[in-house]
Amino acid sequence: MEKIPFNVPPVTGNEERFVLEAIRSHKLCGDGVFTKKCQQWFEEAYSISKTLFTPSCTHALEMAALLLDLRPGDEVIMPSYTFVSTANAFALRGVQVKFVDVRPDTMNLDERKIEEAISDKTKAIVPVHYAGVACEMGYIMALAEKYDLYVIEDAAQAMHATYKGKQLGTFGNLGAFSFHETKNYTSGGEGGLLLINDANFEKRAEILREKGTNRSEFFRGSVDKYTWVDLGSSYLPSELQAAYLFGQLSSVNEINDHRLTIWYEYVNALSHLRDSGYIELPVVPEHCGHNAHMFYIKVKDISERTGLMEYLKSKGVFSVFHYVPLHSSDFGIKISEFVGVDEFTTSESERLLRLPLWYGMDVASVKRVADSISEYFRRV
Repeated sequence: MEKIPFNVPPVTGNEERFVLEAIRSHKLCGDGVFTKKCQQWFEEAYSISKTLFTPSCTHALEMAALLLDLRPGDEVIMPSYTFVSTANAFALRGVQVKFVDVRPDTMNLDERKIEEAISDKTKAIVPVHYAGVACEMGYIMALAEKYDLYVIEDAAQAMHATYKGKQLGTFGNLGAFSFHETKNYTSGGEGGLLLINDANFEKRAEILREKGTNRSEFFRGSVDKYTWVDLGSSYLPSELQAAYLFGQLSSVNEINDHRLTIWYEYVNALSHLRDSGYIELPVVPEHCGHNAHMFYIKVKDISERTGLMEYLKSKGVFSVFHYVPLHSSDFGIKISEFVGVDEFTTSESERLLRLPLWYGMDVASVKRVADSISEYFRRV
């Protein structure tokens, strides 16, 4: 029986040529030709004045925390249902992380719960666009303006997704994309992008990324030597990563369209189980343009999820659950605070099961996954 993996990293056929070109250029360290081509692609496609390619989305978020000059005693607000990097970027600066509950429909932070968590120490709101479905950015940006707060979009899963027609990652002062191999587009396993939507951060972002030096200015000829001028670290990815990503950027729409096709095939194949009350399917608000980053279902409880996962595995289908809420983790208990009631974060996370979805997956595989799920519920 042929197995259906949960994920297969996307390959368009262009990557090998560009990676080989990068190797032959004898320029493998950061900020070579392909890094600049990738950054230019995003700046033009998303109408952003400055983007910086990074080794990972984690690094992009860490740079964002540094750019805001956050200090111990400051506070940021985010959902607990997210990857640890979202919180780590700020915890590394000694910042108090305050979590709020999620909405059960989209699994995004509940915008109505943010205001309760705001104090005179709050510096930023960090919305996470779960599964490539937008948070309510209109509400969040208005709240940020009211309280004079920064907004950093964790758009790790949300490249090529929109809110009211505008690309995610371009609303906040700063945004971050991921090109990990599980994302819709990859730069060869790891990779990220910092989107700078506030011109006040542009110059310092280059310095932080270049180990705290003004090396970028030196290469542009605006200074006659470069030196250590600020905090920083090595946030430059390899040219091989950039070349791999550039091989995918010309096929962005093709990849996106294929993933959407698979996503809606799942909807069609599983709607009868939803209508019968066995499962819930993802919710995408009408004003949100999603990117089919993932397809998940929600079952009755964690016990049923475990049983379904085991059954699917016996059929050669690999499914996975997602985040364990950060506020209940060992370290999260020590350094964070959950504001308000955990009405949905934990209970909804325990019901959620992610199904296989990748660029190149065929409709027959979707049918096999759906049929296996249907068989499970007929058995129980």
